[in-house]
Amino acid sequence: MTGADSLADVSRETRDRLETYESLLRKWNPAINLVAKSTLGDLWTRHFRDSAQLFDLCPAGATRWADLGSGGGFPGLVVAILAAERAPGLAVTLVESDVRKAAFLSTVARETGLNVRVLADRIEAVAPLSADVLSARALAPLPQLLAFAERHLAPGGRALLPKGANHAAEIAEALASWRFDLQKHPSQTDSQAVILEVTGVAHV
Repeated sequence: MTGADSLADVSRETRDRLETYESLLRKWNPAINLVAKSTLGDLWTRHFRDSAQLFDLCPAGATRWADLGSGGGFPGLVVAILAAERAPGLAVTLVESDVRKAAFLSTVARETGLNVRVLADRIEAVAPLSADVLSARALAPLPQLLAFAERHLAPGGRALLPKGANHAAEIAEALASWRFDLQKHPSQTDSQAVILEVTGVAHV
């Protein structure tokens, strides 16, 4: 599933799940600020499609995806919804320390019939997840994300990390303390953004 609109050809069941997710997010957002209010008018592009493009980069045969600092569920819940149709063998774990947001994630999973695991704990406190794919969106600077990746990726796993216009400076900062292999993928939803695909993470 590639191209400018990663959600253009999903099944009716998948679209129904996304619409249920959207409805719940709009209902809960005023109370717990899951996404910026200013982005609600463009929810499908700013959050759903932006998340779906990470699923496009999931390697064949991956069985464990960990999304760190899931917040309102981006990209983790969108990945889980797409995986239910396209990669049913992919188990998704969402890590979110805010108990209210974790409750929201569990509610969406229940209402959409998704088999996801929600861990309401700090990333540093969670036992290593041995993930084939790790994602984190708008969570922390790259050096901190690499520390999380070192802890929670399986050997040979990869991190998919959306970053904005300042990504080059973050990469330069990370190279002072970390060794890693890097591939940049242009974002489908923001001309200044990229998705960093990181493998071989090791502390210098």
